[in-house]
Amino acid sequence: MSNRPAGHVARSTRRPDHRPDPETPRGAPRRTPARTFLRTADGVRIDAVYEPGETGREAADLVFVVAHGFTGDADRPHVRRIAAAFARHGAVVTFSFRGHGASGGRSTVGDREVLDLAAAVAWARGFGHGRVVTVGFSMGGSVVLRHAALYADDDAAGTDSVVSVSSPARWYYRGTAPMRRLHWLVMRPAGRLVGRYGLRTRIHHRDWDPVPLSPVDAVGRIAPTPLLVVHGDRDGYFPLDHPRMLADAAGDHGELWLEPGMGHAEHASDEALLHRIGDWAAARAG
Repeated sequence: MSNRPAGHVARSTRRPDHRPDPETPRGAPRRTPARTFLRTADGVRIDAVYEPGETGREAADLVFVVAHGFTGDADRPHVRRIAAAFARHGAVVTFSFRGHGASGGRSTVGDREVLDLAAAVAWARGFGHGRVVTVGFSMGGSVVLRHAALYADDDAAGTDSVVSVSSPARWYYRGTAPMRRLHWLVMRPAGRLVGRYGLRTRIHHRDWDPVPLSPVDAVGRIAPTPLLVVHGDRDGYFPLDHPRMLADAAGDHGELWLEPGMGHAEHASDEALLHRIGDWAAARAG
C-alpha cells in the first residue's frame, strides 16, 4: 500500500511554530475541548478530538495521544472510555485513523497510519504540552511503535514515550482464528464490503508495496525513548511470543507487562490497568 521506499515517511518541519492545521492554537495549553480535521502529510483528512483533562500543573504538561485498534474510531464507546481514564492523568487527543469513522481515505491496516498519528501528535504539541505519550491498541499498538522509530528525530511530530497494548510483533500472522478472519476481511472483496458496511471501516484494496517496517524491527530503533509493552495472557489474536519478541528487541529501554486474565486491546483493558499506564506515562515521559 506504500508508494515510497520501505520505512519512509514524510517528516514534519522541526520549526517550533509548526502547525499541522490552521485551527491549531498557539501559546499555553488550552482549557476547553476542541475538534477539527487534521491534514496528514499525504493529504488525508483526519478527525481529531482534544480534551484538556485535569488542570493541575503536571497534568497540564502531559498529553496522551490514543491510537485505536482496527475498526475503531474516536467516537466508539471503548475509545471514549480509554480517553476518560487517561484524562485523570493529563490531556488527551483521540482521532480516527484513515478509513475509520469520519476520517477520509482508506485504511492501510497499519502502513500509512503512521502519518495520521504524526499529524495528531503535532496537533497535540500545538496546545503547548511539553510531554507527549502515544498509546496504541492492537493495530494502533503497531502504529505507535513504527511512529516512534520513524519520527525519533522529529521535534514536532515525535513522541516522548510509547505504550503499545496488544500489538503484533510481525506481519501476516495467521496463527489464530481471529487473525484468519481479519485477513479475510482485509484481503477479499467480500470482506472489504463487510468492513465498509458492517464495521464502518473502509479498507484499501491494494497490497502493501513495499512491506512496511515491522513492529519488532521498529522497536530496536526507539531507544532511548521509554517504551512499555502491555499484553494479556488470554489474548485471542496474538499469543505471548509476540510481546516477548518485542521486549527482547527493546532490551533495557523497554518494559513488558504480561497481564493475567487479560484478553485483547481496548475492550480487555480495565480501569485499573489504564490508570497504571497513566501513572507509568506521567513518570516516564520526560
